[in-house]
Amino acid sequence: MASKRGHIGGIVLFPGAGADRDHSSLLLLEKRLRPLRVARVDFPYRRAGRRAPDRAPVLMDCVRDEVERAAKRWKLPTSSIVIGGRSMGGRMCSMVVADEEDPLDVGGLILISYPLNPPGRADAGRAAHLGRVRVPTLFVSGTRDQFFTKAQLRAAARRVKGSRTMRWIDNKRHDLKGADEAIADHVESWLSDLGSRRT
Repeated sequence: MASKRGHIGGIVLFPGAGADRDHSSLLLLEKRLRPLRVARVDFPYRRAGRRAPDRAPVLMDCVRDEVERAAKRWKLPTSSIVIGGRSMGGRMCSMVVADEEDPLDVGGLILISYPLNPPGRADAGRAAHLGRVRVPTLFVSGTRDQFFTKAQLRAAARRVKGSRTMRWIDNKRHDLKGADEAIADHVESWLSDLGSRRT
C-alpha cells in the first residue's frame, strides 16, 4: 500500500488533552502505516509530568517545532508530511495550518474526534479558523460524540477550503473507545486515496 501514498513521506501525530503519545490508537496507526514514517509526539506539559494542558500558543509552537524537526530528520519538505491527532492534538494541528501570519505547509490534516463544542457550550468558536485550511483534511468521529451533532460537524467541515473527507464510527462517543481498528482503517484508506491524487 505504501506505493500508493505518492509523495507523502511521513506523518506526525499528537494525542488528546488527557492522553499521551502512547495512546493505543496512535500506536496502532504507527504499526498499520509502516513503512511510512510516523512520529508520535507528546506536548510539553505531558513531558513535564503535568496533567493540565498549556495554552494554545504553547501547544501550537510545539506542533510547528515537531513537524519541522521531523521534516529535517526525514529530509523532507513539510509539504510531504501529514499531521494531525486526536481531539485537542488535531485541533492544534489545524490551527497551525490555518495560522493567519505563518501557516504551516503540510500535505494534509487528520482530525480524530475534533472537539468542536465542549459539552454544554453550543458555540465555542472552534470552527472559524477551518476556513483558512487549504489542505486535504480527514475527519474521523463517533456518531454519538458529545462535542457536536453530526450536522454541526458537517457544517464546520464545509469551511475547509481543501478537499475534505468525513468518516463516522457508529455509536461511539468522543473517546472512540474500542474503535482503534476502525480509526486505522479510515486513516489508511484516506492516505492511499491522497497518495493516488498526488501522483
